[in-house]
Amino acid sequence: MKLYDYAGAPSPRRVRIFLAEKGISVPMVQVDLRTGEQFGAAFRAINPDCTVPVLELDDGRRLTDAIGICRYFEMAQKGPLLMGRDPAEAGIVEQWQRWAERDGFYAVMEAFRNATPGLKNHALPGPDEYEQIPALAERGRTRVARFFERLDARLGENEFVAGPAFTIADITAFLSVDFAGWAKLKPPETLRHLKRWHDAVSARPSTKA
Repeated sequence: MKLYDYAGAPSPRRVRIFLAEKGISVPMVQVDLRTGEQFGAAFRAINPDCTVPVLELDDGRRLTDAIGICRYFEMAQKGPLLMGRDPAEAGIVEQWQRWAERDGFYAVMEAFRNATPGLKNHALPGPDEYEQIPALAERGRTRVARFFERLDARLGENEFVAGPAFTIADITAFLSVDFAGWAKLKPPETLRHLKRWHDAVSARPSTKA
């Protein structure tokens, strides 16, 4: 088993944090996204979508979706559980994880990829070329601002995103906030619940993975 990774990218970082929370160690292979290694023939043979992370299992099968990889390890090692401890909790965690991904992570991606010069003709991840659209970058920035406000409101009612326990929803939301910082879209200091939560999550050893 091995995990294809790139230390500077947010998507594989989500898997690394998840693994660290569960205390799982997996051999890693770095794919240099900055030099375009993901578009080379060797990596295309591993993942035609030209993205990381990719988990290659012992039998040769490959998982190419970050949440799919996390789901594999959640089922492979039962503790600690980060995707819910019973059916109802699992549904709640999934609901908030999908919200954080849709309204947070994808919104930042929309803003970042449509405005970063180094991603010209790569406004969407993957093997195909897509032109940057400035209007989408602006929409993404608006969406990120609203995400921050709604995340702050949610955290005013709960210690963590999905409730009283740290879950994968927190990992996704945390990465969204950090990713936004790379795009120079930091949450206002006035959002004190978000700041309390982000400081607490940042202090977890797993976030250094």
